[in-house]
Amino acid sequence: MSKIAEAFANGKAFIPFITCGDPDLETTAAAIRAMVAAGADLIELGIPFSDPTAEGPVIQGANLRALQGGVTTDKVFDLVRELRRDVTIPMVFMTYSNVVFSYGAERFMQNCKNVGINGITLNDPESQTVYWVNIPNLAGMSQSMQLQRGVGGTTGGTASFGGALDIETMSSAVSPYASADVAVGSWNTRQYSISAGTGVGRHDLSFDVAYSGLTSDGFVHGGFCDHQSLFLSGFKCWERSVLRAIAIIGQQHTGITWDGASAEQLDADPRYNPSGLYTDASGVVHRYGNESDNYNQNHYQLYFYHQLGRYWGLKAIADFTQGRGYYEQYKDSNPPIVTRKSEDNNALAGNVSAKYHRGGFELTMGEALLSFVGDHYGRALPAGDALDHGELFATAENWYFNQGHKQDATTFVKMNCDLSKRLSLYADMQLRGVHYTIEGEDDDNMALHFDEHYLFFNPKAGVNWTTGRNRLYAVAGVSHREPARADIKENVKHAGVEGQKPIKAEAMLDIELGYQHTAHRWSASANGYAMLYKDQLTPMGQLNSGGYALMENVDKSYRLGVELMGGCRLTKWMQLDANLTLSSNKIIDYTFADFESGVDSVATNRTANTDLSFSPNVVGAAVATFEPWKNAKLQLIGKYVGAMYCDNTSREAVRQDAYFVANVKASYSWDLLRGGKLTAELLVNNIFNNMYRLSAWTADYAYEGVLYTERAYYQQPGTNIMARVSLKM
Repeated sequence: MSKIAEAFANGKAFIPFITCGDPDLETTAAAIRAMVAAGADLIELGIPFSDPTAEGPVIQGANLRALQGGVTTDKVFDLVRELRRDVTIPMVFMTYSNVVFSYGAERFMQNCKNVGINGITLNDPESQTVYWVNIPNLAGMSQSMQLQRGVGGTTGGTASFGGALDIETMSSAVSPYASADVAVGSWNTRQYSISAGTGVGRHDLSFDVAYSGLTSDGFVHGGFCDHQSLFLSGFKCWERSVLRAIAIIGQQHTGITWDGASAEQLDADPRYNPSGLYTDASGVVHRYGNESDNYNQNHYQLYFYHQLGRYWGLKAIADFTQGRGYYEQYKDSNPPIVTRKSEDNNALAGNVSAKYHRGGFELTMGEALLSFVGDHYGRALPAGDALDHGELFATAENWYFNQGHKQDATTFVKMNCDLSKRLSLYADMQLRGVHYTIEGEDDDNMALHFDEHYLFFNPKAGVNWTTGRNRLYAVAGVSHREPARADIKENVKHAGVEGQKPIKAEAMLDIELGYQHTAHRWSASANGYAMLYKDQLTPMGQLNSGGYALMENVDKSYRLGVELMGGCRLTKWMQLDANLTLSSNKIIDYTFADFESGVDSVATNRTANTDLSFSPNVVGAAVATFEPWKNAKLQLIGKYVGAMYCDNTSREAVRQDAYFVANVKASYSWDLLRGGKLTAELLVNNIFNNMYRLSAWTADYAYEGVLYTERAYYQQPGTNIMARVSLKM
């Protein structure tokens, strides 16, 4: 039986609460020992927070006095370590999520001996992209997500380039639970999920499971989806160690929509999708039934943490990712055929680190290793209606095959140091070596040969100054990234073409300066940044046959901007939150083929100071939250995205218009017996029915003296709804 369960062994428990550090930590320690002597079964420790709006005046005052006395989260952890010399009854924390996020979720959870952190990158090693559709309902399997722009931390392995999303998977609950969720919406959308957990029971063991499914016809014709996902977790805790095993299994089946459609086609039918359309001998238009993308991706993770002593901890993580899938397309050739292009991917990763933490000083050092093998092959069959392609593809011969190997080794050191109650420093250094090879032939039967070594040094440093409700910080970091498989493949195949340059790794220097202020009812922050690139790989505006955005190196480029965020609790029942990003995103010198003056000028290049593709200068959002009575919530959500260009030429012909989308979300909850809750929710998206186009691709080329221009766009849906009912017990 767990220690917390033991506290409730008699059905009831005496649980006192105290705010740590009020009036000081010495008095807090004495009071806790007095609670133990008085018969407390479990003690709740409050970690002070600068804006404890959910508390009454007594606890609010205690929080503010503790902070004024110099109490920090690290000092609370030190207090608990000292108390554990003689205090054996369970102690739990009560605080706000803001405290956890600002402290660092991983650091906080490790110090609490909680294992809700995985620490393994989800990026595909070849494409360097996270295909969220391959992990359906990842959000439902997670308890928090935190977005960080710029150079991210390196302790998880590969350094982020431009931004990182930290996802904390569901942690093990103390008590047994169960939940169910059902949603229906526009275009025959159906979503369902169930989850359950044992809670921490005998021998400090717990198990969790979650299953979800999603089906929809999709807004775009032929854009159906049929997804399933499964989350399994097992947890074991000892006195000084923690072990957790996680399996995330995803299966996706999606209609292909990446071709886009012309402006004329979308004006006639906003749902138009050319993928899979063909005309039979009678002139009747059909859509091939399995024009689809199919992929199974499974993640198996093992997490171990051991407290070596009072100040040292050891963490080890192993991850195996297995991917299998294909996309199938009808080709209106002569004769017509059906192609199936497949991928078999296996990635094995490990991460070992040691952490020293004493007082206001923390040092982490470790090693991360990755080994990846990816097979790419294709098969083709005649497009006869009588053929059972599902069986025939299994025995068909490959018309192409190539294989990629990537070996990745990373050494990292990270330091945090509190110089005073107000001033802290941190430094993060990573040395990363990559060996990447590609051998074989591609779908156009051209040979592929690539063998390259990369060595990157990625340092990052920052300073934080905090006083009262104010925080000022500065950060500077360097990151590098090797080219992705598709970029390498296209570059290798065009080697020898006049003007073609070898593809390069990209580098970035990120500098940030920010200020935050938190008051009783409002908060505000401003963050200025400068991201300076060398050989940045940026989208050209074109797609390959698999829908991947083709990239090109640009010599020098930058992103300069400011991010503004604010929130205000106007009344007990009304909250306003907003953010705004203003930026300038430029290629300093860009050379491109100028077709606008006619095909005769195709060999004439011009240099221009142009906007980076798909980079709007203005992005903003606002949320108004109303809670007129208990358990009722209404949210008005608005998002604005400024104009941008779908290639790097800044021509008016490739300009994408700005758009604004407004959504409404309403929910009501009913409290049930034994702590259960039933919630009904209605979401109305795009309430003004704004028919906007999110993105596009473009291609200009000359052939035999004739100029060809292609443009395709991705229409977004008008007003649509989703209704949801969830039950938690």
